[in-house]
Formats: sequence, C-alpha cells, structure tokens
Amino acid sequence: MAIDEKDQAALSEAAPEAGTPGATAEGSMPGEHEIMRALKAVYDPELGISIVDLGLVYGVNTVEDESKVIVDMTLTTPACPLGPMIKTQAHAVLTSNFDAIRDVEINLVWTPRWDPRTMASEEGKVELGIW
Repeated sequence: MAIDEKDQAALSEAAPEAGTPGATAEGSMPGEHEIMRALKAVYDPELGISIVDLGLVYGVNTVEDESKVIVDMTLTTPACPLGPMIKTQAHAVLTSNFDAIRDVEINLVWTPRWDPRTMASEEGKVELGIW
C-alpha cells in the first residue's frame, strides 16, 4: 500500500525530531504521550479526523525489552473496510518516527463499543458536529 504525499507529510510531522523539546533520546522507548501525539497523524479516511481525536485509540503499552508498542484500538464499525489501512498507517507512523520501536502490535478491540459522544476529543466532536 502506498502512502500519498499528504499522508507522508503528516507522518513526518507526527513526532518531534531528535534534539527538539519532547523528543525521546535515541534508543529509548517513547512514552504514552509521545505515542498518542504521533498517532494523531493517522486519520480515518472516511471521516478525515485523526483516530486519536475520534477516540478510537483505547490505550498504548510499551514492552521495553522487545522494543515493541502494543496499541489497543477500535474502528468506527466492526465491518469498516478501511481497518487494514488504518492499522498499516498506525504501524508506519510509530516505526518511522521512533528509532527505538522495532515492532508494533495493534489489537482491534470491540469492548467498550465506540461512542463518539463520550470517546471523541472536543476537537473531534466539533468536527463530527456533536455539541
């Protein structure tokens, strides 16, 4: 799957460059905040809103000794045909922006069921028209 120029630009802006405030030291695993910030570059292609702002990312964990990140997330619907694309983009964002990450495991979970009224960020709710 190819990543178009717009998506590539978003991917390269997702995480801070080494030496900038908030960047992780080379070789050290990023924290949850840094991972979530990077994942904001992944958009639901149908809605055009980041998976973080939609509230689709339920949690992230790092396994330091395996240089691995585990992402628990859901999709807007279980039958979402673009799920594989979203997973691929999330994997690419994390491995391309953090040298310490060697593997990304994305677990699709369905509990709790996604509800944008309670799970989306304020920015996501505005974009969805939820007041």
